[in-house]
Amino acid sequence: MALNEKPAAGAPEDGMEDGPEDGALALGGTLESFGDSAETRALLGRLRTVLGDRSAREGALERFRVIMDHYQEQPHLLDPHLEWMLNLLLDIVQDKTCPADLVHLAFKFLYIITKVRGYKTFLRLFPHEVADVQPVLDLITDQNPKDHETWETRYMLLLWLSMTCLIPFDFSRLDGNLVTEPEQTQKSVMDRILEIAQSYLVVSDKARDAAAVLVSKFVTRPDVKQKKMAGFLDWSLCTLARSSFQTIEGVIAMDGTLQALAQIFKHGKREDCLPYAAPVLHCLDDCRLPDSSQTLLRKLGVKLVQRLGLTFLKPRVAKWRYQRGCRSLVANLQLCTPIWREPRIQLEMPDHEEDYEVPEEVESVIEQLLVGLKDKDTIVRWSAAKGVGRMAGRLPHELADDVVASVLDCFSALVIVTVFDRNVNCRRAASAAFQENVGRQGAFPHGLDILTTADYFAVGNRSNCFLVISTFIAGFPEYTRPMIDHLVTMKVNHWDRVIRELSAKALYNLAQLAPEYSATHVLPCLLSMTQSPDLHTRHGAVLACAEVALSLHTLEEREDRPSGSYLNTRAVWGLKQIHQQLYDRQLYRGLGGELMRQAVCVLIEKLSLCRIPFGGDAVIEGWQWLINDTLRNLHLTSSHSRQQIKEAAVSALAALCSEFCTQEPGQAGPAGLGGLVWQCLAELQSPEEMTRCGFSLALGALPGPLLKGVLRQVLTGLGAVTQISPEDVSFAESRRDALKAISRVCQTVGVSAEGTPDEVVCRANVPQIYCTLLGCLGDYTTDSRGDVGAWVREAAMTTLMDVTLLLGREQPELIEAPICEWVMCCLAQQASEKIDRYRAHATHVFLTLLHAAGPTGPIVPHVPHRGDLEKLFPRSEVASVNWNAPAQAFPRITRLLALPSFRYHVLLGLVVSVGGLTESTVRHSTQSLFAHVRGIQEDPRALEDFGGTLLRVFEDNLLNDRVSVPLLKTLDQMLANGCFAILTTENDHPFCVRLLALCKEEIRKSKDVQKLRSSVAVFCEMVQFPGGVRKKVLLQLLLLLCHPFPVVRKTTASQLYEMVLTYSDAVDADVLDEVVAVLGGTAWDAELPLVRSQRNRLCDLLGVPRPQLVPKPAAC
Repeated sequence: MALNEKPAAGAPEDGMEDGPEDGALALGGTLESFGDSAETRALLGRLRTVLGDRSAREGALERFRVIMDHYQEQPHLLDPHLEWMLNLLLDIVQDKTCPADLVHLAFKFLYIITKVRGYKTFLRLFPHEVADVQPVLDLITDQNPKDHETWETRYMLLLWLSMTCLIPFDFSRLDGNLVTEPEQTQKSVMDRILEIAQSYLVVSDKARDAAAVLVSKFVTRPDVKQKKMAGFLDWSLCTLARSSFQTIEGVIAMDGTLQALAQIFKHGKREDCLPYAAPVLHCLDDCRLPDSSQTLLRKLGVKLVQRLGLTFLKPRVAKWRYQRGCRSLVANLQLCTPIWREPRIQLEMPDHEEDYEVPEEVESVIEQLLVGLKDKDTIVRWSAAKGVGRMAGRLPHELADDVVASVLDCFSALVIVTVFDRNVNCRRAASAAFQENVGRQGAFPHGLDILTTADYFAVGNRSNCFLVISTFIAGFPEYTRPMIDHLVTMKVNHWDRVIRELSAKALYNLAQLAPEYSATHVLPCLLSMTQSPDLHTRHGAVLACAEVALSLHTLEEREDRPSGSYLNTRAVWGLKQIHQQLYDRQLYRGLGGELMRQAVCVLIEKLSLCRIPFGGDAVIEGWQWLINDTLRNLHLTSSHSRQQIKEAAVSALAALCSEFCTQEPGQAGPAGLGGLVWQCLAELQSPEEMTRCGFSLALGALPGPLLKGVLRQVLTGLGAVTQISPEDVSFAESRRDALKAISRVCQTVGVSAEGTPDEVVCRANVPQIYCTLLGCLGDYTTDSRGDVGAWVREAAMTTLMDVTLLLGREQPELIEAPICEWVMCCLAQQASEKIDRYRAHATHVFLTLLHAAGPTGPIVPHVPHRGDLEKLFPRSEVASVNWNAPAQAFPRITRLLALPSFRYHVLLGLVVSVGGLTESTVRHSTQSLFAHVRGIQEDPRALEDFGGTLLRVFEDNLLNDRVSVPLLKTLDQMLANGCFAILTTENDHPFCVRLLALCKEEIRKSKDVQKLRSSVAVFCEMVQFPGGVRKKVLLQLLLLLCHPFPVVRKTTASQLYEMVLTYSDAVDADVLDEVVAVLGGTAWDAELPLVRSQRNRLCDLLGVPRPQLVPKPAAC
């Protein structure tokens, strides 16, 4: 289509008319006729009157546009009314007395109709007789191409002129006598039309599209083609040659020219266009339109290519073409009914045209169309698809088969896109397209099997596509090599690091399906790519080499082949040289060096697992240097890749030591792997946190032989890393990694109760290990990252579980009763704290140790209250509870408050949750705590024990703001809700007296506003306790009324006001009104001398001695 818009309904592209069924579908629309006929007639009839009023003119235009837009989906409803609308508007256009503005306005209305109905239908109604040629030509000549307000006029006039070009008379008859005066010659009509068309093909507005239509109708006329076609095509090719799609002017010129050429080769006769097809195709090749970023230019290029291809081929209808069945249900049913009919005699006519010679240019056309099928934009692919179909319909059967095979190869590429594309939408679209083509074509090998596995939902997970689905599909020989080649050529060097890593892992799976091909072609190609100057290619190639080498070695072992069957000497030599070549080129430095260090560490790990006999080879020393240097300088790497590099280096060291560790147990030579333990221990004292992390994990990854004889030093060194000192208080990551290393070391060396502490976990070092782990459960370090101590606590809980289960399975007698109780109580505390993730993890560890069992019963001895715990937390309930959810966790955890051994630690964790900030945690923890307290209200002794435990928590955590501040909030809520109401019947109850002393000590000399405000709330609630303690509480409140901080004074006054109203017995009735008046009428944020006088007045009213200022000691 020549226009830059989608073809309107009823104006199908390329002249293909809709079938009857399409009309039937249209009848089912929401509109049945042009219901706005009367309004439209009135609107068009008053155009002359609204011309002078700009607002009315624009309103009429907008209203007409709205009316027409209603029929965008059913434009055929306008057909009976097009003629009278056209006549009303052409009356204005053809009236020479009408002002120019009115003519332009009429053309705007004509354009709106054309846009909705489509120019192919509407133009047929325009007058196009001989008498119309000259007036239309004069009108378009008088227009200003640079007037951006009247482009609709030029657009419609060019289309009208194209219709007048259909007159069956020679244009030369319209010229008359061209010589009007001596030495003056007028231009012929033919020259004038061509000149106008050429000038408008390079304008920037929509008139360019109409000019292309004009050219196609004009140049293909019998009288014009003989005189002007060659010249116009020459002008077009020159325009294309000197234009560039890199500039806006070039894009505009190429757009108009390509449209014109495509229309000419579409509407012109084949015998007229054939002589020019080859030069046009050559010029089009030189334009390199597939490289353009302009979608429209690529589409026009494909459209012109297909038209050139159709020009090269004779028009014919191939008898082998696809025959569409009947689209009528009745007809189909009749065909299925076995009704006898008289057989028709069909004569097989020989197809003599099958043997005609196909021009060589057709191959280039087909190739460009196949490239267009892979374009990124749909409109280009759609145009190319139509071109391929049309070309195939004119080709001989054998050549058409080749084209179809090439198209099916494109469809086969859908399989690769389905599993290996980075974008999930592309994978799903490719899966859907593959499914559609399998259903329609049925020519894809194993199509149904692939569809079952690679369905819409399965391809949603990228890792699943690369590692699982791809392996299944590659199991079919037709797809194995293409998938491997795609990974090597397109994905190993991908810009996305994750894609490169997944591609390498996918090659591990696919290499075993084509081992000979992988060994002889893939691995050499990857080895050459490791020396690429491109970082992404180099990184991906090293990872892929590692995975392919290990895959081939694994296959050798599985098939009992001798070593080297796939990994020959040349390949092994190439793999060994990778590190040294990268080192020599200094490619381990900078940001790119981070990627290469990680990749080579993976290579070291995989080659070590391949068990290639490298013993004594210098490459081992190079590998060990790289690992040590990487771990030592982790702090210099970027934070986002640090963890991955650290893990890769530690894994490489573990594999390297496991394969090449040759020294005797207990020996530690000064060089090589023998001195590795001492080197790691020395690095644990580094001032860099990341260095400690790396070498801690390195110690944990060492094999047993290297730890024999040095276990005591290793555990001591790792234990020292877990300790908090003023210099390394923020080193939470190193403490976490040291705990992980302790777990791995214990599992590596094993357990022997009577063994030596230098070699195994035994009776002598178990207390040391537990002391280290339990001490780390008290790590509540915070910094700008938040509660970083939670990382340490989580690692400590995991290690406690691992070590305890290890001891329980091997030597349960090493778990003493005090240690077991300490472990379970600390876990219970963590299970009742405020962070959901760590609370859930603590509960998991707690219940795992509780329910761990062997053939003879529980493997963890001395669990306190085991019977009660198994009733409170039955094994059947564990999996069904979401311990991350406060609503489910806290009601169960608070059951432990009934067990004396757990009460203190559970309360310690619970008060932090109750006094926290997270709404859901506070609400559910508070409800669970109050529910427990309500359950012991009738038991004074139990309530006193509970209160005593709560005060012990307070006393043990005095001045520890992490606990004391939320504890004050918890006490406030408990006192306000009458949790200790039974204790208020006794004067000066010990609970209240002790609580008052602890609160005074907590806030003494404190400048923490939050803590002070929380203590005020507690003091106000303590007034409900009778006796002398009440006067002491009031004294504290009155002291806070004169606190240096105004906000504290205002908070105290406000809460004291509420208190005297709530606990009316705390104040004598005869002074209550005056006390309330003083509290409510005083500006407590005023100057202290003014506030102090009012405070002293309250002291007198409440019978509390006035506080006396303590003079500061004089300076010596």
